[in-house]
Amino acid sequence: LYADDSPYYEQCCAGDALVVEPGADVPYMPSGWAARVSSLVVGTRCELTVWARAGKKGKSRKFSA
Repeated sequence: LYADDSPYYEQCCAGDALVVEPGADVPYMPSGWAARVSSLVVGTRCELTVWARAGKKGKSRKFSA
């Protein structure tokens, strides 16, 4: 997960990064990351599920490579 984004490919996925390892279960965003993620990259054969609210509550959305 990245804090900065750009419509230009060579400038996308920049700024501070938060790595989520395969198999990790992170029901709460680390301090300072709430409402900060602007772009993401999902590895091949991986899937990232995010929720609208902390503790895996609210609507969810899945991202894949």
